Amino acid sequence: DEPASLEKYWQEDLVSFLLGCSFSFEHDLLEQGFKLRHLEEKNEDGSTKCVSMYKTGIPCRPSGIFSGPLVVSMRPFKREDVEKVVQITSHYPGVHGSPVHWGDPNKIGIQDVNKPDWGDAVTIHEDEVPVFWACGVTPQAVIAESKVEFVATHSPGHMFICDKLDTEFNVTNPAWSHRYI
Repeated sequence: DEPASLEKYWQEDLVSFLLGCSFSFEHDLLEQGFKLRHLEEKNEDGSTKCVSMYKTGIPCRPSGIFSGPLVVSMRPFKREDVEKVVQITSHYPGVHGSPVHWGDPNKIGIQDVNKPDWGDAVTIHEDEVPVFWACGVTPQAVIAESKVEFVATHSPGHMFICDKLDTEFNVTNPAWSHRYI
């Protein structure tokens, strides 16, 4: 069920929380001149692609009844640009920060980088490497494996929007606050 509103499901004993998203650092990457393939390529219907997301073979640390795999998002970059990409995204620790891996996807349990579990596959050119960030879809993968009776989550690529600017999550910004992580 994918309702537009949770009002009819809400109960007073439910707990809600929000997770940061790697989309928050994309604006900074674009401003620094990097191209984001999922924004450049189109689906057959002409729509913009959604970032590629994969279940990994990396288990999350269990907590109570919750356990499951780390999910990562992927964006390809030229090998010589990875250091700069890491530097830029490391300024956003509250919204996934630095990549967890770059290079061979098999090393983190991804068998076929051309077949994402969520989102859309994108072209990875010969002079590029896939770069992977922890993803906000991880809780959904953990929930699915933990067999939780009831949960409401976002759909991958459809995020909570608030009144904070992406730049406010950058720790080099004077407006940044510890309350964002």
